[in-house]
Amino acid sequence: MIKYSLQCRDGHRFESWFADAKAYDALARAGHLTCAVCGMSKVEKSIMAPRLGSSSTGRDAPTEAPAPARPLSAPASPQEKAIAELREKVERESEYVGSEFSRVARAMHDGEEPHRSVHGEARLKDAKALIEDGVPIMPLPFTPPRKTN
Repeated sequence: MIKYSLQCRDGHRFESWFADAKAYDALARAGHLTCAVCGMSKVEKSIMAPRLGSSSTGRDAPTEAPAPARPLSAPASPQEKAIAELREKVERESEYVGSEFSRVARAMHDGEEPHRSVHGEARLKDAKALIEDGVPIMPLPFTPPRKTN
């Protein structure tokens, strides 16, 4: 596992773990990285200081006292709180259709299915096609619960 410091085009900084450098590169190329604060899809690695082992002990050299762990249910910033509230509202007031999102959204737009609030997942090319065809969709600044770690 490797932890990278990341930054979006608007300057929001955050950290994320990846299986390895190749996993980061693959996700970045596929457009699957988004800002943890604003949801922007233009995310790049930012400058970070690596953690190096101490030559005398072979263990990680202490850099600073670790921050106390906070429960996932307690957002640290106003932005995280707003995203958590939005997620709760979306999950409460719409139906999760998973990977069928593109098909369901298009079917509702074409009158083949009843209109209702839905959320789910779509590949970038499918989302672009929906937008080009006038289907009203928008990206959400969070991932489904099954994709979080």
